[in-house]
Amino acid sequence: MRTLLSLLLAGAATSLLAGCGDNAKLPEQASVGANPTIPQPTKSYIPTIKIAPAKGWSADGKPTAAPNLSVNGFAKGLEHPRWLFVLPNGDVLVAESNAPQRPEEGKSIRGWVYQKVQKWAGAGVPSPDRITLLRDKDGDGVAETRTVFLKNLHSPFGMALIGNDLYVANADAILRFKYQEGATELAGNGEKVAGLPGGPINHHWTKNIIASKDGTKLYATVGSNSNVGENGLEAEKMRATILEIDLKSGQSRVFASGLRNPNGMGWEPQTGQLWTVVNERDELGSDLVPDYLTSVKEGAFYGWPFSYWGQHVDDRVQPQNPELVAKAILPDYALGNHVAPLGMTFADGAKLGEQFAHGVFIGEHGSWNRRPLSGYKVVFVAFSEGRPTGSPLDVLTGFLSADENSLGRPVGVSVARDGSLLVADDVGNAVWRVTQAAQTGTR
Repeated sequence: MRTLLSLLLAGAATSLLAGCGDNAKLPEQASVGANPTIPQPTKSYIPTIKIAPAKGWSADGKPTAAPNLSVNGFAKGLEHPRWLFVLPNGDVLVAESNAPQRPEEGKSIRGWVYQKVQKWAGAGVPSPDRITLLRDKDGDGVAETRTVFLKNLHSPFGMALIGNDLYVANADAILRFKYQEGATELAGNGEKVAGLPGGPINHHWTKNIIASKDGTKLYATVGSNSNVGENGLEAEKMRATILEIDLKSGQSRVFASGLRNPNGMGWEPQTGQLWTVVNERDELGSDLVPDYLTSVKEGAFYGWPFSYWGQHVDDRVQPQNPELVAKAILPDYALGNHVAPLGMTFADGAKLGEQFAHGVFIGEHGSWNRRPLSGYKVVFVAFSEGRPTGSPLDVLTGFLSADENSLGRPVGVSVARDGSLLVADDVGNAVWRVTQAAQTGTR
């Protein structure tokens, strides 16, 4: 029998550039909000592949800011900046990082194709494995100080500060470093606090962390080791989860599960509820499955791999688990199909005007499994009484050229101490700074 994997090898070389598979039939608005349209899946031997080849910005190029906003380069010439963390004194930490070596993933035809897709999309570079400190001492909106803050890490991503302890999430462990305010570099290899699922596949390698309000726990995002369990469910142990890590004992437990690839997290300012953004599964067509923004309920199951958007069964997963599917809960808010939300930060402290005062900023890294392309922008979802409302508003666009090359791809987002929004761009190798236009007089 001719399977997806056997056909991928024959079709991958030509399909990578030309694109293949279905085209979206639903308008983008249909896959956004609390009640998105969930059509029947589109299945084919060769999945939809449409890539925006990584090109990068011209010397004076930059994204396009929404009306009444301005954007400038806070820092340029970085090396694959992925994630941001703002220290209390205003210094900005940037995780310059990429996937670790994953020898097992490239052995399958599916894995080989995935690696080729990632390379064309700008994610095929070696990981710099460092955190860089950026400082704008004179307050002109451009970081004039740049130092290597931590080096010799292992695909670092999330960061959190509790007192004088800085926590860094590598691809396979959380490390603790002693931090002193104003330091421009930290020495040593750090102390291992807890292990994180890693290994030779480590399909979704990005591990983000956030501290509990009382500073006794960390919450860590751990993505799945596959698209829909094709590497075996044993390879998914403690994955597709948000873990809760007790800092006193170092013990971890599953706080919520069934989240295929969660990344950004934040505490909603009004309710104190934990929220996250999640990348859903691929290869069910351009109109499935919506990526989403959701509150994270303790003990909740969100469907992966057995179902999506509640209890819509994914029959590619065998054996099925109907008892677990019956427990799957709906996410709160769909962001669109294949937009790839990664960065997320609540607007608490932002000074971008009333329109962007209450809600979340989200960095949408962009699609590879949809025609036409989706994502490749920073959006804002307004909140009212602790819940998302309305449609997403564009904050930064223009990351795609007219001929659909990728000039940049937004990842981490964070509110700076001065109320501006910082955006890490891992293809443009920059950190962008968004302010109200009145502050600079230009767009």
